[in-house]
Amino acid sequence: MIAEIITELAVGAVLCYLGWQIWKRQKISLLHSYHYRRVTAEDIPAYTRQMGLAQIVMGTGLALAALLRIFTEGSLPLAVMIGGFAIGLVMSHKAQMKYNGSWFS
Repeated sequence: MIAEIITELAVGAVLCYLGWQIWKRQKISLLHSYHYRRVTAEDIPAYTRQMGLAQIVMGTGLALAALLRIFTEGSLPLAVMIGGFAIGLVMSHKAQMKYNGSWFS
């Protein structure tokens, strides 16, 4: 169980770090090129902000779920993880539709 928690915390931290890089440093190249193919130069700051925040939300959800597993049993950690990923995916989807037009174009 300890190895699983450490792995979940590490993956959550990596997702948060990558999200921060995408958002604050506008490292759009960390995303697949087809995700930003139609994003205009003036939209890059807004797009990278939304995509980076979505990654941070997913990473935070995973890390919080791992920490909850230390203190509680049951389905609460799973619900937090799924909730974080669901919110992050909705955020990513909104940014993709607004700035790129689709996910794979």
